[in-house]
Amino acid sequence: MEFKKVGVIGAGAWGSALAQILAIADCEVSLFTRTKSHADEINNSHKNKKFLGEQILNEKITAHYDRNELKNASLILLVVPAQTSRKVLTEIKAQFLINKPIILCAKGLERKTLLRQSEIVKEIAPKAIPFILSGPSFAKDVAAGLPSALTLAGEERNEKLLQQIAKTISGPSFRLYISFDIIGVELAGALKNIYALACGAVEGANLGLSARSALISRAYAEMVRFIVAMGGERQTMASLAGIGDLTLSCTSSQSRNYYFGKKLGQGKNKQQILKNSTKLAEGVISAPVAQILAKKYKVEAPLIEAINMLLNDEANINELVTRLMQRSLKKEGE
Repeated sequence: MEFKKVGVIGAGAWGSALAQILAIADCEVSLFTRTKSHADEINNSHKNKKFLGEQILNEKITAHYDRNELKNASLILLVVPAQTSRKVLTEIKAQFLINKPIILCAKGLERKTLLRQSEIVKEIAPKAIPFILSGPSFAKDVAAGLPSALTLAGEERNEKLLQQIAKTISGPSFRLYISFDIIGVELAGALKNIYALACGAVEGANLGLSARSALISRAYAEMVRFIVAMGGERQTMASLAGIGDLTLSCTSSQSRNYYFGKKLGQGKNKQQILKNSTKLAEGVISAPVAQILAKKYKVEAPLIEAINMLLNDEANINELVTRLMQRSLKKEGE
């Protein structure tokens, strides 16, 4: 199966970067925006200045506002915030998604339902074929052609299709590794955003690199417990979608979640940060969802609990560190 015509829903930084990768891979790309004026700007200037600055977009990318153009796509990428996936999928005509591969690129858990992105697709478009794209990547790096490697996950029964998609998208600067662990890859992508908040808070409070390193290590262990308890595979945490994405998000201020956490560590509360920022930090939304899931699946998750306390202004970062340090001693690996 060839994927010469690809539809990318969402013309933010990540959607535009992925459109760029697809165009370099010789695909004809339709990039779908929320407004006609945004589509016109991209088509006229070959730039998406709001999200990618002066980066020139490949001429094989055509921006659209009318989603009826999706009917011509043989492959669809959904690149919208996790909390809007249901709304966007509902708006798309159902027949456009029948037996069609759809790559889900958002990293987050739905607030009201606690569902992963692929579970939302199965509710709204049960005849679509979901795949998950996740891993360590910043949109500007990918759009600029800097080397990046990610994980593409799908069901094992769709292995041939998974391989074909990976081969289509991979190129000189963009490499995909395949996985059959949809659950683990989705959970890793959603959870790492939450721990990035914590690592940012550690930096904001000037607690040192040793503390941040310890936090990343314990976050890894906590994520493994989550993934296994919810039906995923332990080894996924050793992948690009696991430790790769966790490390990137927990060590760079380019990460919106890390940046948000840094402000928390500096003493600002959640509402103050939200008021002064237009950037979405998905971990803020996913944190309370993860806490509910931890209780539901009986996952020991002291870091998730601490992050929620910090977000809810129930304790400051120094108080939380003291509590975590005074927990009963355990054997490594527990």
